[in-house]
Amino acid sequence: AFCYFTRLCLEKVLVQCILQSRNLSGADAINALRPFYFAVHPDFFGQHPKEREVNENSLKRLNGYLENLQKPGFRSFKPTQLTFYVREREPNSSNVQESFSTSGFRAVSFTLHTRDLLSTVLDILNSCSLSTEHIRSLNVNSQPHKEAKSTLNRPIKWDKTYYSFTGFKDPEEELEQAQRVETTLISWLDGNEASAVKKLKKSLPLRKELERLKFELSHQLQLSDIRWQRSWGIAHRCSQLHSLGRLVQQRPEVLKNVKGRTVVFTDRSGMSAAGHIMLGTMDVHHHWTKIFERLPNYYKLQKRLLFLEDRISQLLGGIQVIYIEELQPLLTLEEYYEILDNFYNKLCDSRLPFHPRSLRGLQMILESDRYAPSLHEFGHFTIPTVCDPATLQWFIFAKAQEARENLKRKEEMMITEKELIDTSTEKFSLDRLYKEPSVSSAQMIDCCKRLLEESLPYLQGMHLCISHFYSVLQDGDLCIPWNWK
Repeated sequence: AFCYFTRLCLEKVLVQCILQSRNLSGADAINALRPFYFAVHPDFFGQHPKEREVNENSLKRLNGYLENLQKPGFRSFKPTQLTFYVREREPNSSNVQESFSTSGFRAVSFTLHTRDLLSTVLDILNSCSLSTEHIRSLNVNSQPHKEAKSTLNRPIKWDKTYYSFTGFKDPEEELEQAQRVETTLISWLDGNEASAVKKLKKSLPLRKELERLKFELSHQLQLSDIRWQRSWGIAHRCSQLHSLGRLVQQRPEVLKNVKGRTVVFTDRSGMSAAGHIMLGTMDVHHHWTKIFERLPNYYKLQKRLLFLEDRISQLLGGIQVIYIEELQPLLTLEEYYEILDNFYNKLCDSRLPFHPRSLRGLQMILESDRYAPSLHEFGHFTIPTVCDPATLQWFIFAKAQEARENLKRKEEMMITEKELIDTSTEKFSLDRLYKEPSVSSAQMIDCCKRLLEESLPYLQGMHLCISHFYSVLQDGDLCIPWNWK
C-alpha cells in the first residue's frame, strides 16, 4: 500500500509538471519515464533493503525537484544530486516490464540542473543509460527548453549589460557557476543551514510530543521498544502512536500479551522474522486487533522456528543461524519459517559430514534470492536456500578462518564507530548524529574521521544524518553524503 501511494504521488506530481510545461503531454511524459521507474522503483528491491531505502529517498528528492519545476515564476534552481540503484537490463527483451533482471543492479549518481520538464526527463534517462529513442516518436520537441523555438511561456532574456547596470544576478550565469563548482560540505551548509534551523525549531514541539507518547505507551504496555521501519516524519510518527494509544483505550484486553516485545510500524501487519510485532501503517484498528489476538499462536510458531534454527546449526557443525534486520528483507515469521523448513529438509537429505561443533562461533544468514554463497565483511556467511550442499560445504570450510577474522574485525569496527560518533557529537555540540542503514560502518568511520578535522559551527544543536546525498529533511535533519568533499 505504501509503495502504491509513493507511485501515485510520483505520477500526480509528474502530471502537474506536464500540464505547465507545454512541451510535453501528460501521457507522453509518463510513458517516457516508464523505463526509469521500472529500473529504480523500490517495489523491485524488496530483497535488498539498503538499495530500496536509497531509491526511496532519492525519489522523494526527485519529487521535490519536479514540484519546484512546476511553480509559476520559480527561478532559483539549485543543482540536485541524486543516487539511484538501477536494475540491470536483460539483453534480449522487448517488453519494458520484463526487460530488467532481479539478479543485479548498479549505482548511478547524477546532478539535475534543468529548468523544464522535458530536459529533466531526458537527463534522467541518459544518466541511467536508458534509451531515449521512444521520445522521438512522441509529438513533442525533444530539444532542451533553452533551444526550443516556441515562444509560449518563454522567459525574458535580458542583455548582460542589464545585470551590470541594475546589479541584479544573472540566473544563467549563476547556474553555469553552480555547475562548474562541485558541491562541498561547507558551501552546502552555508546555503542550507538557515532552512534546516527553521524546520528544526518548528519540529521541536512535535519531537517532545513523540518522546512523550513513546515513553507512555512503552511504560503502559511494558514494551521493550517502539520502532519505525522507514524514515517517516515526526508528525506521521506521532499520528501512528496516537492511533495505537486509542486502540489501547478501546480494547485494552487484546494487548495483554505484548509485554517485553518490540512494536515496529511498517508496511504490513504481522510478526517479523526477528520476533517483533509489525503494525501496518495503512491498516485500520481492526487489522491491528487481529494481530494482537493472534500473538499466542505467533509465540508458539516462534518457538518452533528457534528449534529449527538449532537443528540446522547441529547439522552444519555448530554454525549459528541468525537473522539481521538491517541487511535482510523484512520477512514475516511465517515466511522465514518456511525458508528455514525447506533448507532443513534439504540438509537432512544431503547428510553433509560436518564434524560436530567444528564451526562453533561462526554465523550464517539464509537468503532466497541468491544463487552463490558469499562471506560478508562483518564475518557472517550469506547462504542461498538453493545452494548445492557440496558447494556449501566446500565454501564454508574454505572461508572459515577468514570469517573468524572478519567477526573479530567487526567487533573492533563497531567500538571505533561508536567512539567516533560520540566524539563528533560532543565536538560539534550536535543534538543527534546517526546514519542511514544503507551506510556501512566503514563508511561512517571514514566520514566521522574527516569531520573531526573540520571546524563546523553550523552544526551546533542540529540533527545530522550520514547518508548518500545532501538534503534537508522536513523536520530539519541535515543529511550529508558519507563521502562529502
